Amino acid sequence: MSEARLLVVDDEPNIRELFSASLRMAGFEVLTAADGQEALRIAEEAAPDLVMLDIMLPDVDGLAVAGRLRSRGRRVPVLFVTAKDSPEDTLAGLSLGEDYVTKPFSLEEVIARIRAVLRRTRRGAPEPNRLRVGELELDEETHEVWRDGVLVRLSPTEFRLLRYFMLNAGRVMSKTQILDHVWNGAWRTDVGLVESYVSYLRRKIDTDEPRYLHTLRGVGYILRPPRE
Repeated sequence: MSEARLLVVDDEPNIRELFSASLRMAGFEVLTAADGQEALRIAEEAAPDLVMLDIMLPDVDGLAVAGRLRSRGRRVPVLFVTAKDSPEDTLAGLSLGEDYVTKPFSLEEVIARIRAVLRRTRRGAPEPNRLRVGELELDEETHEVWRDGVLVRLSPTEFRLLRYFMLNAGRVMSKTQILDHVWNGAWRTDVGLVESYVSYLRRKIDTDEPRYLHTLRGVGYILRPPRE
């Protein structure tokens, strides 16, 4: 028995093969499509549990594909995996899908996101547009953040950094990992950039006890939920 049936939609054969092999090894049944029309047909015929969808497809834009899936009777969870990483693209994707991952990506992160989406949608939870760690809350649609119910104003980069920490709460993240996922690998050797933005973020979300962001010297950073 597979963990779930997934439909991977990407026009790059290498990406489809990479996902197919990795997801099957992780215990999923995998179907693939190279364009939007094929994706819509397979989704109708095979009823996948989740669709992994690129936005830049050769025929129908991935956002349009997600919209058509939404307009049908059976709601299919959508995880966007795309190179489009502007705030506008992210907001558009999150308005139509359950999660949004930008390339380059970590396969482990993508698989973890898939399982998180499946858990939320299978138990009938509302659309997961908010992340919560302790009394820290982040809205992925409005790009608003609250601590203890008080609105915290963040820059777009601070928001992406906090989102990455919250998605990986309880895990130690190295500076290189953070550069890869928040800055998409740009300035890969500039760990000072990470240090600066972690410092900016602390000034906004860690003004009171308990502290959320912790440094492990020589290893990286961790966003740790406060102990009950």
